[in-house]
Amino acid sequence: METRIDHDLAFMLQFQNVAWFEDGKVRILDRRIYPMETKFVECSTHTEVVQAIKDMVTQSGGPYLAATMGMVLAAFEMKEKNLNITERKDYMKKAADLIANARPTTSSRMRNLVENSIKSISEDDWNDVDKIIEKTKQYAIDEVSSRYKNIEKMGEIIVKKVPKGGTIMTQCFAETVIGMMCRKLREFGKEDVKFICPETRPYLQGARLTASVINDMGFSVHVITDNMPGYIMKEKGVDLFTSASDMITKDGHIINKVGTFQIAALCNYHGIPYFVTGNPSEIHESIDTVKIEERNHVEVLSHLGTKVTMDGVKAYYPAFDITPPHLVSGVITSKGMYSSYNLEEYFND
Repeated sequence: METRIDHDLAFMLQFQNVAWFEDGKVRILDRRIYPMETKFVECSTHTEVVQAIKDMVTQSGGPYLAATMGMVLAAFEMKEKNLNITERKDYMKKAADLIANARPTTSSRMRNLVENSIKSISEDDWNDVDKIIEKTKQYAIDEVSSRYKNIEKMGEIIVKKVPKGGTIMTQCFAETVIGMMCRKLREFGKEDVKFICPETRPYLQGARLTASVINDMGFSVHVITDNMPGYIMKEKGVDLFTSASDMITKDGHIINKVGTFQIAALCNYHGIPYFVTGNPSEIHESIDTVKIEERNHVEVLSHLGTKVTMDGVKAYYPAFDITPPHLVSGVITSKGMYSSYNLEEYFND
């Protein structure tokens, strides 16, 4: 039996601990409370999967596996419904529309996933709901496996740019990239590389998720607050800054967790390279076509569920910010590294 691509990765990066369909439910690791608690949100319908994605139960790359497993659950729901083939196709299409629009910033990428899930069902399969379940689950596994393999290539490119004993700063939770970087660092004999993770308020993805993965894989990691990067990167000798991306436009703008732009600007000031991972969007020609998600400001007024401000105090909560191309040293894709000023080469290649 072929070894699965998620072997030797940290607990929270293994497929069944991200989002997994089994026994008529999708179980999603609740990343809002991990590692303080290891709990799974169980979804009995695809609409519950949509709500879990909206509620940030899973973040970073997690929603993409949750989306495809949500399509498997939608197929399973049809077992209890006496639907003809036309009605089954309509049911799956409506489920895909709901799942694709769970979060606005990543809707184009989500739509591609759920539409491909439907395309994995052959015309003959529509006669048998069990076949539909089988095909959509296999698609979900194949898709995440392919994504992990591409991410492994990205992780290797970054690792080759880090000196032995070097220091990497991250932002938010680059998820599988972080796990693959750690795996490649071990392969290349660079076990002495250290990591620094800004905490990433208000969900603390850096402190809870990135640091947990790095620690789980046996590497030294220090957490800092979100207002420390400028001082720390010089004081502690950061060699490289890296982040994932929620979207990369064709004109080279990086949309990622809010805070990425300010760290990239500080790196530019200190002469530290910033490498972003992700493939550019086929849909977004320019930054003008991207809508930045504004989340509920109440989340900023509390810390791990405890209110920390006086009644009447307001807040802003843009989920993402925009890093312009001149602050990016390289865009690391599944095809290799490209200049942020010439991403057309990615599509030509």
